[in-house]
Amino acid sequence: MHHLDNGTYFTPLDDDALRDLYRGPADLETPWVRSNFVASIDGAVSANGTSGGLGTPADRRLFTILRELADVVLVGAGTVRAENYGGARTGDDARTRRRGRGQSDTPPIAVVTAGANLDPGSRLLTDTVVAPLILTCAAAPAARKDALAAAGARVFEIGDDAVPSRAILDTLGGLGLHRVLCEGGPALFGQLLGDDAVDELCLTTAPMLVAGAAGRIATSPRAVATPMRRAHLLGDDDGTVLTRWVRERPR
Repeated sequence: MHHLDNGTYFTPLDDDALRDLYRGPADLETPWVRSNFVASIDGAVSANGTSGGLGTPADRRLFTILRELADVVLVGAGTVRAENYGGARTGDDARTRRRGRGQSDTPPIAVVTAGANLDPGSRLLTDTVVAPLILTCAAAPAARKDALAAAGARVFEIGDDAVPSRAILDTLGGLGLHRVLCEGGPALFGQLLGDDAVDELCLTTAPMLVAGAAGRIATSPRAVATPMRRAHLLGDDDGTVLTRWVRERPR
């Protein structure tokens, strides 16, 4: 993987250099939302029904590094079901680096689900080393919430009949989870964009065309123009392009 600027390739980047590029702001007092997506050249967010169908070695490498840097992984329930999410995993070296940064050994998965519509027997709860956080609302069926709690999840009612973006960030911030890595899906990303709650986007362009009816990385009832600044652009020998876009805003 190489740093690309004005068409010129620089020295290949090792994992430490990538961590430095993606480290993000220091001394956060409020949540910083980083979204991570992969898309095809023609804009498809999935191939054969999952984002994994677009994966490349460079994208998987970055995926692991972004999770290591995160305090929490935020995801919508539909993506959890479609991608068969389990808990995050960190190796010995990653745990040592996280401890050095004052982080927990492994970031929890936080799932946004207005209806608490998750299987208590899914990998999210059975294949994890840290309890997932379920961000739901009062209107969700009590039996579902009770079943998730009984399976080991931490359940938070943070809305009446929906899960507002501000409540998501306030809840995560109250838990000391400031480095938020949003892994989708498109509806959750669109909601966060619409509510002015996205600070940066890490976008991988996979070197393939997909066509079909796959959606975009963000969907919402209305368009939301959100200017971003390119922080960097990286290229891999197989054609994968990794970009990081940051929104400038006062903190």
